[in-house]
Amino acid sequence: MSAIDDLLAQARAELDRVEPHEAAAIQRAGGLLVDIRYAALRERDGRIPGALIVERNELEWRLDPTGDHRAPEATSHDLRTVVICNEGYASSLAAVSLRRLGLHRATDLAGGFQGWRAAGLPVSPPDA
Repeated sequence: MSAIDDLLAQARAELDRVEPHEAAAIQRAGGLLVDIRYAALRERDGRIPGALIVERNELEWRLDPTGDHRAPEATSHDLRTVVICNEGYASSLAAVSLRRLGLHRATDLAGGFQGWRAAGLPVSPPDA
């Protein structure tokens, strides 16, 4: 096993990862979906309606509810947060980072955006 595979396995052991339909239910119940994909992927594939767009390099600053640079949606350490990357790998590492900031309900979407789309869930068209 490579070092990154080991790190990923450790991260996922800390998470209760969610499947696409469960993530949609979390969003409907007031939870926050956070899309960390880079702009080229959003432009190519579209976006999840209502998801907060935060590129990975800004994630911790934008989601820390005690920080000066937080997004308005970052209201509490208790907020149910689902991190979404393209295929569900980088999001696992990102969700663990958010947990270390105190967002104890943070997790990630198994399969990422591609899993969401394959499940037939809503996707906004790619940016023009």
